[in-house]
Amino acid sequence: MLNGLAIQNNGVPIYVQLREQILAMVGRGLLKPGAQIPTMRQVAVALKIDLNTVQRAYAELERDGVLTKLRGSGTFVAEAPPPPRNMRRQTLEMAHRVAAQAKTQGIPLDDLAAALSRLAGRGA
Repeated sequence: MLNGLAIQNNGVPIYVQLREQILAMVGRGLLKPGAQIPTMRQVAVALKIDLNTVQRAYAELERDGVLTKLRGSGTFVAEAPPPPRNMRRQTLEMAHRVAAQAKTQGIPLDDLAAALSRLAGRGA
């Protein structure tokens, strides 16, 4: 996993870059549910960033249900949660967040929609 992480000097906070890269790895299936991920210290040393930055990214991913910490064992990719009761609203909220992020990175929404359609078509 560490080889797939890279921090850029693009104005996006480092913890956001880290969080999004881990989310992408989970979304692409590179990190499967139950997989142990590197310790926060290992990530901080490998990327030469502050440990608090990694802690913030991991904490947000844990809060969102993407990661789970087991005391004395490490941090793991969480098992897939059951579908939320208000799936439609959450889907719309996520679409707004992703659209806003795409716009800030100069990605046309049509290109994003096409990429999401391709992902949906392959069951990823």
